[in-house]
Amino acid sequence: MKKTILAVFLMALVCVSAFAQGGSEAAALVGNASKPVVFFNRQPSDPTTGVIDMEVMNWNDKTFYVGFDAAGGGAVQGQLVVDYLASADPAVLDRNGDGVIGYVLCIGDVGHNDSKARTQGVREALGTWTGSTDPGVENTQQGSANVGGTTMPVVELDSRAMTGTDGTTWNANAATDAMGGWATRLGDQIDMVISNNDGMAMGCLQASNYPAGVPIFGYDANADAIEAIGAGTLTGTVSQNVDAQATATLQVIRNLLDGLTGEAAVTAGITEPDQYGNKISADMTYIADTKALLAQNTGVTIDNWTQYTAGSRDQGIKQTDAETKRVLLTIYNSGDNFLSSSYIPALQYYAPLLNIDLTIVQGDGQNESSCLDRFTNLNSFDAYAINMVRTNSGRDYLDRLQY
Repeated sequence: MKKTILAVFLMALVCVSAFAQGGSEAAALVGNASKPVVFFNRQPSDPTTGVIDMEVMNWNDKTFYVGFDAAGGGAVQGQLVVDYLASADPAVLDRNGDGVIGYVLCIGDVGHNDSKARTQGVREALGTWTGSTDPGVENTQQGSANVGGTTMPVVELDSRAMTGTDGTTWNANAATDAMGGWATRLGDQIDMVISNNDGMAMGCLQASNYPAGVPIFGYDANADAIEAIGAGTLTGTVSQNVDAQATATLQVIRNLLDGLTGEAAVTAGITEPDQYGNKISADMTYIADTKALLAQNTGVTIDNWTQYTAGSRDQGIKQTDAETKRVLLTIYNSGDNFLSSSYIPALQYYAPLLNIDLTIVQGDGQNESSCLDRFTNLNSFDAYAINMVRTNSGRDYLDRLQY
């Protein structure tokens, strides 16, 4: 009898707490540790080795990662550069006529898997790869590439992790400053500029002394980058298919909240129609070993840029009549160009179609606490989508869900 009274009392406390925090009774009746958790854009991993943190990914059977094929994306960017060189005029590209193609590289975050993959992809494609993704010419070697039918030596003149004065990574302002310094110091040795993302590439173009006509490559297919390709100022970028990623983040949560388990949780509405008739149009690949659902990458150039202009959304996703659910979603940095200008608008478009009431909190890109301090009121939500400041901070968020 005493045990029964105690159980009823504890249940009442949980419900009262939920109503006091403005949450739904349904959310409160399910322990937070049993709710869906989807990490996105920043895969839980060791920032030094890149090894996926499977302790985090195995938090519960409703924990998944949604992103894109980082290694494949790095290879796509590398191939984008190689293809450009193959059709380039050596006499025009080699600005100082020294018979060597020199490039500079903007690195986003030395501890980020995506940044590592892009640096590796470019260096492998150009033959400058030595097994290291660290910045600095000492971590490269002389490579070679086909330039308009002629095999020419390729060297990485310099590379730098673009960290702002406030400590933020992938920093466009830092790229502007670095490009200004490179243009002054290296002059016409610079034949090409390559960046781990569009934000830094566009930052390079803002340098007052950016050498006119020097090809420059980014990554992300942000709206301003696509426009720059159309205008002829940016040479190429890589689309990691933001609509597929954003939709998949929400779709996996929707599936789990609808009670789907196992393979169905990562296929319904993704590689096959869900119960509402929705299906993501773009290709997605599920890696069971790491519980990762990945969008595929495509190169964007002057030849196909119009296919990636802003405003195009996946017509395979329609309005559902699913029960409305509340999801708390964190963004590591409110100033991140890709997340702010591409990912969040996509989330805000697809969430209402899937009847997901989305609450977005954004950090400062520097301190994990800027997100964690707002990762609160957890009983009010039915599921959580997490984008961390640091890739090894997954456990910090999960610890809060234990209570």
